[in-house]
Amino acid sequence: MDNFINQLNFDFQTNQLVLKSISFIDSFKGKWNIVESKENIFLKELRKIATIESIGSSTRIEGAQLTNEEIKQLLENVKITELKSRDEQEVIGYYDVLEIIYENYENISISKNYIQQLHQSLLKYSTKDDRHRGVYKNLSNKVVANYPDGTQRVIFNTTEPHLVESEMNYLIEWTNDQLNLKSLHPLIVVGLFVYEFLSIHPFQDGNGRLSRLLTNLLLLKNNYLFIQYVSFENLIEQKKKTYYEALMDGQKDRNSEKERVDKWMLFFLQSLEALIHRLEQKYDVFKTKGGYLNERQKKIKEFITINQPIKLSDLVKSMPDFSINTLKKDLQYMKVEKIIDSVGKNKGTIYVLKDN
Repeated sequence: MDNFINQLNFDFQTNQLVLKSISFIDSFKGKWNIVESKENIFLKELRKIATIESIGSSTRIEGAQLTNEEIKQLLENVKITELKSRDEQEVIGYYDVLEIIYENYENISISKNYIQQLHQSLLKYSTKDDRHRGVYKNLSNKVVANYPDGTQRVIFNTTEPHLVESEMNYLIEWTNDQLNLKSLHPLIVVGLFVYEFLSIHPFQDGNGRLSRLLTNLLLLKNNYLFIQYVSFENLIEQKKKTYYEALMDGQKDRNSEKERVDKWMLFFLQSLEALIHRLEQKYDVFKTKGGYLNERQKKIKEFITINQPIKLSDLVKSMPDFSINTLKKDLQYMKVEKIIDSVGKNKGTIYVLKDN
């Protein structure tokens, strides 16, 4: 049972590039998972930022128009009954599924039932999609690129409806077998799954968005935990032309002996490398700036910068609008996040900025 191995029969140079990427990604994965095990405010804030970017980019790739700032405001003030525009409906659907995946990825299996459930949740608020939500397509469809000026371009044709069930069953079984057997590296398996899912295009609508959600799910299930703190979707939006070209390169020989996914696999792996570099830069910025501070904590940091060393009593006098308990908690938080240091005990404790 392996119709896919031929697609992975790369030339020597491609194999070397694939191995190089995998080695880099796995090396970072090991280091990052140590960071992940020490929960801190940096990660919470990075995930919040990445979530907004992922929702915005993934829906815009498919033609939505909402900016990241508009999406942020929508999520902060969401009222499901007032989701009138299709863009808003798609944004909230994507947010819901992303959160389901982040919170439950260990318990979500790669199966027909779960994939269809995720599709149903993705289109939950979209009234236009009532009839085909959560079920495989019954009409032919195509992979289409949407451009900002409203034009579309057909990228390639997809599996005919009567073949979808059997092709999806085969893909799901192959993916689970390979991940269990570990005869192929999991990143290769994930990359091929995404290519095949997009080639089959099993649902009438929402395939592009669901493919990106399933990418996150599969990476998390294989312990690539960093993916929730940096947006793969955002990178694809920025490299949309290269993304479609990589898919088309394999698709031009679809269902023939010549079909190869080398261009796609390199795009997929090198995109993960680029995401790692982004995440390292973002994380370094957060550490350098002392993490995420609310407006009150920023004022405390500014006060310490100008007046250090300071005591709690100095802070209380300078910020009379806040209780001593609130300011105590702020100082404790800033110590935990390594923004400030303290010397002494009780009322004699003094606080200074931590040297970076």
